[in-house]
Amino acid sequence: MDAHAWDARYAESDLVWSAEPNQFVARECADLPPGTALDLAAGEGRNAIWLARQGWDVTAVDFSQVALDKGAQVAGDTELRWVRADATRWQPDRAYDLVVLAYLQLAEEQRAAAVRAGFDSLRSGGTFLLVAHDSTNIAEGTGGPQDPAVLYTADDVLADLDGRAYDVRVAERVERVVGGGTRSPHAGDVGAVALDCLVRLVKR
Repeated sequence: MDAHAWDARYAESDLVWSAEPNQFVARECADLPPGTALDLAAGEGRNAIWLARQGWDVTAVDFSQVALDKGAQVAGDTELRWVRADATRWQPDRAYDLVVLAYLQLAEEQRAAAVRAGFDSLRSGGTFLLVAHDSTNIAEGTGGPQDPAVLYTADDVLADLDGRAYDVRVAERVERVVGGGTRSPHAGDVGAVALDCLVRLVKR
């Protein structure tokens, strides 16, 4: 899907995605001191806006101008930089303390280009954080893209970064309850569960 198709999709409704940050982005960034952050393929900017409100100096990048305009409107007085660019060809103009890639579902070659572009935007000691629909979600989870070509695992992301130096903090499959439910060993399962891959790395 190209930028024009995404422009049309974003134009169809007030918000395509939730206004709240992704739960894993919020959780994994909670212990990081604010610095410079890049939200690559930011969409309407839910994670970028949340980071900016936590004190981060944020650049939100997406190839859909409609999404960026909506994000700027949602952000209101919250200051961050909105940049129209393709995540697979991103060329940073600075080094970042944090790079976030959330639910960028692309085929292998394009995904690898975006993953490398994001990682290479980090300064030494910076954090790379990726969350996406896991390859197992079609058979074992719920929702998300139904094309296996755009799904992947934490191991796929690490393979994309072969030859680059980093320390792994998290690289695993995680569960995300959807539909407003909860998942508890005491209360049983309420709501459907989606399966995501979560990767958190520190660049050496």
